[in-house]
Amino acid sequence: MFTLLKESGSARRGVLETRHGSIQTPIFMPVGTQATVKGMTPAQIEEVGAQIILGNTYHLNIRPGSGLVQEMGGLHKFMNWNKPILTDSGGFQVFSLSKLRKITEKGIEFRSHLDGRKLFLGPKECFKIQEELDTDIAMVLDECPPFPCERDACEAAVQRTIRWAGEFLEHARGEGFLESGHHVFGIIQGSVYDDLRQHCGRALAEMDFPGYAIGGVSVGEPEEEMIRQVAACAPVMPKEKPRYVMGVGTPVQLLKMVGLGMDMFDCVMPTRLARHASVFTPDGVLNLKNERFKHDPNPIMEADNYTCKHFSRAYLRHLVMAKELLAHTLLSIHNTHFFLDLMAQARAHIEAGDYGQWSAAWIARYNAGGK
Repeated sequence: MFTLLKESGSARRGVLETRHGSIQTPIFMPVGTQATVKGMTPAQIEEVGAQIILGNTYHLNIRPGSGLVQEMGGLHKFMNWNKPILTDSGGFQVFSLSKLRKITEKGIEFRSHLDGRKLFLGPKECFKIQEELDTDIAMVLDECPPFPCERDACEAAVQRTIRWAGEFLEHARGEGFLESGHHVFGIIQGSVYDDLRQHCGRALAEMDFPGYAIGGVSVGEPEEEMIRQVAACAPVMPKEKPRYVMGVGTPVQLLKMVGLGMDMFDCVMPTRLARHASVFTPDGVLNLKNERFKHDPNPIMEADNYTCKHFSRAYLRHLVMAKELLAHTLLSIHNTHFFLDLMAQARAHIEAGDYGQWSAAWIARYNAGGK
């Protein structure tokens, strides 16, 4: 159940109830593709303020297998995470990782990127895997068009996405998945074609999903186009349901999308950039490999996280240059906290009614510092 608490312009402050607790929105969701957020323990993830994390159906089904996870008591117990989990359907990974794939009206035939096994993923199989994982929020199987994409191909992908979404929801309802407190989100596709995205959104809205997502963004298109796609989808997304933009984004992109009325976001950026010595600050991204940090006694920034409270830029740079694994953990702690704290600030300013003014000033400072 989703409750809309406050609006500031189009920005929304809400709360989503799940079997494993409440999620305050807008929220950023750290990505734990393989049942782990890279470089961080579950305790560290919780300490930086994470309310929900992601797992991935494709990867977890290929290794270790959803049956094994079920045997171990479900994904929460398997990875020792007691808060909500959302699992992506795996559709995007099939398209991005599998070189040998064939799309049919029933689903996707493909080969494992690990060992070449021949596999099939249809709406029924996609639901069954996520049911075995015992996720809190399951994503329907969708077809993610590439960028660029010809209109005819995109239209066919949208129609399959709508049909597969209906089949997935039918299985979820038939198995009592929703009745037992799980959620299922439909995914809006349509590439750069506003009318196709809105057609997809309206068709999914008629099915009455517990939540809705925008997929097929951040797949190579310019940032302006990405924002435009999200804006095109917003009017057809039910106001009383949570809205999730999949796979994004930078701090600036998140704030812009919150301003468009979006509630949930995920991205690997905080931990991926940490592994490359890059850290986020209100004045842009710093790369700690830079010589100017060699004698710097200051923390990355003044922040309420373990890394910033205990270590200098000089020490963190030393770890990076020495290729110490601790560097990945400490920088991931900071970056993940930065994204989560940014969303906490967004929630506070929506409640205060000045989100537009605050976010514009925040974005201006960030962009000026990054030059």
